[in-house]
Amino acid sequence: MIKTDTSRALLHEAQELGHEARLQSHDHAALKLWLRMLACTTQVEAEIRRRLRAQFGISLARFDYMAQLYRHRDGLKMKALSRFLMVTGGNVTGLTDELERDELVTRESDPNDRRAWLVRLTPKGRRIFETMAAEHERWILELFGGLDEKTIQQLHHSLGVLRVHLVQMDKSEENA
Repeated sequence: MIKTDTSRALLHEAQELGHEARLQSHDHAALKLWLRMLACTTQVEAEIRRRLRAQFGISLARFDYMAQLYRHRDGLKMKALSRFLMVTGGNVTGLTDELERDELVTRESDPNDRRAWLVRLTPKGRRIFETMAAEHERWILELFGGLDEKTIQQLHHSLGVLRVHLVQMDKSEENA
């Protein structure tokens, strides 16, 4: 459960914030849950964006881009990078141009496909990303610090069940 010190006051405040302010007591629990998840996600993302900008002078989009390349040490084709980031090729090209100018990534022609570009983090880019990622992890731990470990595990499990349900729904719609 939520840490008990000020949990009631915090829950009351949370109920009055953002999207949830529109809810009525008779609204479906699923709607209430959706709006609470949306409000929490929005707040966490806004704080991460603010901290990345303040501490590292970088956008969340650039951080996410570098995170994908960090996970793929051998680099990624720009098309794959676009798919992983769920953004257009134009956005990836713009980010690549910026990060290449800052000497954080390299762009090379793919030896297996001369029409494609392969993007990799430079050693400087890897070092900078590692510093940002460690700080990012500390921020996440801080932001979720109001929840105990058991609650975090329960939420993770429950949201995993929801994700499986959504994927199954999506697949059944594709087959219809």
